[in-house]
Formats: sequence, structure tokens, C-alpha cells
Amino acid sequence: MRGDTTDIGRRNALGRIATAAAMAGAAPLLASAATTGPRVGAPAIGRGRLRQSLSRWTSRAPLPELCTRLKALGFAGVDLLYADEWSVVTDHGLAVSMGYPARRDNFIEMGFNDPANHAVLIREIETTIPLAKRAGVTNIITMFGNRKDGIDDQRAIDNCIAGLGKIAPYAAENGITLCLELLNSKVDHHGYQGDRTAFGVAVTKGLGSPSVKLLYDIYHMQIMEGDVIRTIRDNIQWIGHFHTGGVPGRHDIDGTQELNYHAVARAIADLNYQGFIAHEFSPSRPNPFDSFAEAYRICTV
Repeated sequence: MRGDTTDIGRRNALGRIATAAAMAGAAPLLASAATTGPRVGAPAIGRGRLRQSLSRWTSRAPLPELCTRLKALGFAGVDLLYADEWSVVTDHGLAVSMGYPARRDNFIEMGFNDPANHAVLIREIETTIPLAKRAGVTNIITMFGNRKDGIDDQRAIDNCIAGLGKIAPYAAENGITLCLELLNSKVDHHGYQGDRTAFGVAVTKGLGSPSVKLLYDIYHMQIMEGDVIRTIRDNIQWIGHFHTGGVPGRHDIDGTQELNYHAVARAIADLNYQGFIAHEFSPSRPNPFDSFAEAYRICTV
């Protein structure tokens, strides 16, 4: 998910993304490619063992241009897209590695930890599942939600199991995985309840459904827990998706930050992980596509 106030941020980017999507058809596809990014015809780095994608909100480029340039770099998909954007990505031969079930400003805060939210969340997911199936989108994001008075961790876990248990069978019937995102509550998302791997595992293990997995955001869990590689190894059966981001600040995942992402990526690949690892950081280089290309190279193992 998005990082601190220096990040572009998902919520602040929603209006920009919607506008960019609407204007995409009118934008020249690669008008600035020669001066602002890698040449479209340039050979891509080998794909390696991991499928990599990029979160939509990290780039200001119109979506068609973004798809063309990411494909040239070797990326296999685009992450965190709304249903009206899916066809743009698939028409470019890329996968939608994670889809949203709704557009809401309170998407993070409103989660399955509170039974009062279940009816709305289930309705949104029920509506999105057939759209996702038709579009070939297999992952839908959802949230644990912010803490509420009177709902301690154990009750929140039970609430999540109860609510998701009502929609998980429908997701399974349609080949869709619901991905619950782990976020840090220390820096970026104060009050978020699903801020520890153990909390998320308790929910997914309690459900016992292959159609409900964790979105393990490496940036967020490095802030909350550290010990990333061992945690991933111990819990890979409950993880359906990964996000990256440099710590601190959620910028590039290169040598300017504290994690060795090449080692993390290799550990994930060694587990025979078949899902996506999606880059989700605010690029700090003058040309953001240089940041994206470097992230792809680092995680190619």
C-alpha cells in the first residue's frame, strides 16, 4: 500500500489515475519515450523465476503508454487497477495482477474486522467477481480495516473469518483469490489492525480456504517486524501476493535503503512461488522508468 507523506499515495492519486485513464485514448502513446524512458524496442531483461508487475499509482504515464513501456522492460503485469482499467492492460498483453473491488476513499480503513462493514464489503466483492472472471483477473484486494473500540485482535480475527467465510466459496467457484493486505500501523496507517503477519495468518488459517490469502507487503512488514525472509519461508502457504518498497520512505528498492531485495526475491523464488511480486514505491529518480527498470533487474533471479 502507499507509503508516508513523501509518497504519491493511493488515495491522493485516485483522481489523477481516473483522469489519466479517461484521457489515455487521446494521449500520444509514446510521445516522450525518447527523452523520458527506455526505448520501447529495447530488449527486456530475462524474466527469471518471478512474475513482476508495477502498481498503477506509482506512474503518471497514461495507462496505455505505461503498459507498452513496462512490457518492453519485461514486466508481466500492472497492479492495483479498477475494473474499468482492466481491458487496457489485457489488450496490451499484460496481466492485471491485482484488482480493486470498489472505489472508496476509506478503502483501507473499512475492513472485515468490523461486522458492521460485512454487508457492503461482500456486496462489492460479489459484484466484482464475475467481472474479474470474464477479464481473466484472478486477484482481488481487500482489507482487515482499522481498529474499533471493543474489537480486540481475537475478536477481529473471528469477525474476519465470519465475514470472509460468506464470500470465499463464491470466489473459489470462480477461480478468484481474495488478498488481505498487511500494512504497518507505525508510520503510514495508524490504527490499522492487520499489522502483523501472525494476525493475518490466524485469519487465513482459520478460514482454510485456498481463495483467501495474504498480500504480504514487504515494506510494511519490514517496518513492523523485520525478519522478512524467515517470515516468508515460514508462511508462504498463506501468502498469495507480494508488494515491494524501499525502507525507509517507500522509495526505490536499490542500495539506498536497508533491505536486500535481490536476496528477498531469490528466497521467494526458491519457494516455487507462482504468484506476482508487484513493485509499489514512489520512484525517486528523475526518470521514474529508470527506477522501475532497476527494481525489475534487482528482483530478476
